[in-house]
Amino acid sequence: MRFTHQALRTSAELAERYINERHLPDKAIDVIDEVGAAFRMSTKRKRRRVTVHDVEEVVSRIAKIPARSATASNTAQLKNLAKVLRSKIFGQDKAIDALTTAVKRAQAGLNAADRPTGCFLFAGPTGVGKTEVSRQ
Repeated sequence: MRFTHQALRTSAELAERYINERHLPDKAIDVIDEVGAAFRMSTKRKRRRVTVHDVEEVVSRIAKIPARSATASNTAQLKNLAKVLRSKIFGQDKAIDALTTAVKRAQAGLNAADRPTGCFLFAGPTGVGKTEVSRQ
């Protein structure tokens, strides 16, 4: 089994972004180890090269996030984040703007790395979309 150069780079990047309870380089090595174990245990894989997609699957399982969230480049998702949220939540444009601004800032690296993306308190009467904004 061989790891592509991009798969190794992605394992370090995604481990840094999504795995918080350990430090580099240990968490990147753990990701590579998990990918190798999953690759060997899988009976349906006939190829001998580990790709970025394999790394993304393992990191999503370790961090307990959806696999599509663990992609190395999510600029397209960030670009349309406010539009997608507005299509699902109505009448909460001010809250959506604040939320998307905080997420974009964090993904751009403008927040401190050891701090959370944001801490939001959604308040209001029943049925205004607090829970739905949180889920989305």
